Amino acid sequence: MASHAHHDHDHDHDEHGHHAHHHHAPPENFDRAFAIGIALNLGFVAVEAFYGWRADSLALLADAGHNLSDVAGLVLAWAGAFAGRLRPGPRHTYGFKRASILAAFGNALLLLVALGVLGLEAVQRLQSPRPSEGVTVMVVAAIGIAVNGFTAWLFLHGRHDLNLRGAFLHMLTDALVSAGVVLAGALTLWFGWLWLDPVASLVIVLVILLGTWNLLRGSVHLLFDGVPEHIDLAEVRGFLASRPGVVQVHDLHVWAMGTSDVALTAHLVMPGGGADEAFLREATHELQRRFRIGHVTLQSAREPIGPGCGPA
Repeated sequence: MASHAHHDHDHDHDEHGHHAHHHHAPPENFDRAFAIGIALNLGFVAVEAFYGWRADSLALLADAGHNLSDVAGLVLAWAGAFAGRLRPGPRHTYGFKRASILAAFGNALLLLVALGVLGLEAVQRLQSPRPSEGVTVMVVAAIGIAVNGFTAWLFLHGRHDLNLRGAFLHMLTDALVSAGVVLAGALTLWFGWLWLDPVASLVIVLVILLGTWNLLRGSVHLLFDGVPEHIDLAEVRGFLASRPGVVQVHDLHVWAMGTSDVALTAHLVMPGGGADEAFLREATHELQRRFRIGHVTLQSAREPIGPGCGPA
């Protein structure tokens, strides 16, 4: 005899009134954040590119280029978030939740290309330094601190979601980058260090590279159905094994359907008889509460069914 249960806590609460602990942030809030962030950054890119060209500052032009890639990144993240909210259908029973993981992956690739261009330009400029108008550089970059800092703040509460964390990290990094440009401009002005502008660009490239690498690694991990970072699989297995009547947890799988949706399937070996509804409801609720796993499918049987391909 086998007993199956499938509970999906993607909704705010289930029919039994168990409130989910990891509600998705209200979509309209982040829609507004994306719209404001894209508009602000597009305006800033135009200002920065114009004055970077006028002042002949590589740091400013580099930052404008990077900000432009961030606009593209925000558009990509927004598209991923939007696609993830599309309703499932008979052909796509999970909907398009994985679009948010693809968006995070695309964002990381986009940044790597931008960083390659930036690094190359900086190395070429180091070989033949040219003077730039320090004051202009500092004023424009100071505006950048405000624009990027504010945009990062808009995404502050979405950082548990890899896709939104990508948007947050880009903007926070850009605010720090702009602060670096202000500092380089000031020192160039005071000491006449022409090499500082390209060196600042190279430092910026290295800093962003570290953040981008984590984003790339995290998104590739989820694309290949890796266990999300916030979940300890041994703990999940231990929790299921400790449920009354369970002697073995068989064929356990935990994976991300999107950057904020986690699914679990497992076979529970229960020689005393199959799991009843109260057992399944309690186990599902606790998996949601403790591990933020919202999409749970449990199967119970008196002995293991099939070989199973989960980790031992």
